[in-house]
Amino acid sequence: MSFIDLYGNPEHRKNVAHFAALATLAASDGHISEEEKIMLDNFARKLEISEKEYKQVMKPENKFPIEPPVDSEKRLERLYDLFRMIFADHIIDEEEMVLLKKYAIGLGFSGDSADKVIERSVAIFSGKIDFDDYLYLLKY
Repeated sequence: MSFIDLYGNPEHRKNVAHFAALATLAASDGHISEEEKIMLDNFARKLEISEKEYKQVMKPENKFPIEPPVDSEKRLERLYDLFRMIFADHIIDEEEMVLLKKYAIGLGFSGDSADKVIERSVAIFSGKIDFDDYLYLLKY
């Protein structure tokens, strides 16, 4: 194990964990659609995921812990990313809902709070909005 593995950039570790959550959601139905693959590639660039990290995340046997951000707005942004991935194929299925609740709780939402934000988000994501509108709607 290298020094960077032990003491690497905590923000980058959070980004890799978040990318792993996105990849897990994309693959939850047994395959990754072309739309989901495009989104994963875009998220990899946004989160500065290396090709090596990308390949490691995509291995089914790898598990990455959720590392929640301290900032509540950043937690909502992570949840927003998860919803964007889920709705890439325009369908949200039962397994995705189960995973989504686990991720929401892992991000720091209480069980009741997770249920509420997920319910609101599903309603919102039935249409297309940008993150600023999403943030505004969930705060009020």
